[in-house]
Amino acid sequence: MIKQLLSSPHLHGGNRSQRIMLLVMLACLPGLAAQTYWFGYGTMINIIWAVGLGIALEAGVMHLRQRPIKPAISDGSVILTCVLLGLALPPHASWWLVGVGVLFAVVFAKHLYGGLGNNPFNPAMVGYALLLIAFPAAMTVWASPEQQLTFNQQWQWFWSQQGTIDGYTQATPLDAYKHLQGSTIHELRANNPGVIAYEQASWWISMAYLAGGLMLLALRVFTWHAPVAMLTSLGLLALLFGTGEPDLYASPTQHLTLGASLFAAFFIITDPVTSATSRRGKLIFGAGIGMLIYIIRTWGSYPDAVAFAVLLMNLSAPLIDQYTQPKVYGSNKN
Repeated sequence: MIKQLLSSPHLHGGNRSQRIMLLVMLACLPGLAAQTYWFGYGTMINIIWAVGLGIALEAGVMHLRQRPIKPAISDGSVILTCVLLGLALPPHASWWLVGVGVLFAVVFAKHLYGGLGNNPFNPAMVGYALLLIAFPAAMTVWASPEQQLTFNQQWQWFWSQQGTIDGYTQATPLDAYKHLQGSTIHELRANNPGVIAYEQASWWISMAYLAGGLMLLALRVFTWHAPVAMLTSLGLLALLFGTGEPDLYASPTQHLTLGASLFAAFFIITDPVTSATSRRGKLIFGAGIGMLIYIIRTWGSYPDAVAFAVLLMNLSAPLIDQYTQPKVYGSNKN
């Protein structure tokens, strides 16, 4: 029975899937390099541990499902999921934090729904959102870019949580702007040099992800519709609400370059499995994510909100597709 299910007459495009996964991972390298330069080796360690654990979990689940293990791993989907999750997590995350995220991303978000192509939610964002809800302090406080650990210090911190990292952790600028406590953004930046240093690091990291995303666009890995719609929606809302009170609301530039906005626009919402498929649908899908990011960042409880916005629009993608599919040529317009 299993052999019959696996030998369906449909073409799955395994080689194309493998190529796309590889291209996306290569496009992540500029962002990884920038994060390593500004925040040390933590992100690299996150990815190494996440990929190793993710492959082991993928193999274990496929064995339990009595499905071939090698094709599931060689298509690159589980590796890419773990890379994206590792990039999104704080650079000073511990081994158990990364492990819990990978467990939920691979086992629950992917295989609980039947594996690649059947998952309605982006697996990396499921893992990230779970960690953000369960461990908010560990997920929203980052180490200052002004001080970095050596590789050995970071490695020790990753496995044992022992070291000096607690001495120079701080809230991200988006979190600081959300809780001004009577001050203005200008006063906050003037009195906290660490915020300015973090903004500078975040700007360069965002530019690195923008470069990788533009490379993927040039290679036609995905279309421009969802990323442009998301960034435009987020920027317009920030402009609308921030123009009147610039010292109380973050500017469009800050919303686009702080946090995971550009990373999400090119590497998360372009997932072909969990996003809308038609061109009009992608525009609606991306614009909805941008709108939700701004709403949750400004009036919600979480400073970045990318994961929640993506998951909510993943839930809406089938409905969007139902009402935005183009008419078949020659069909009745009525």
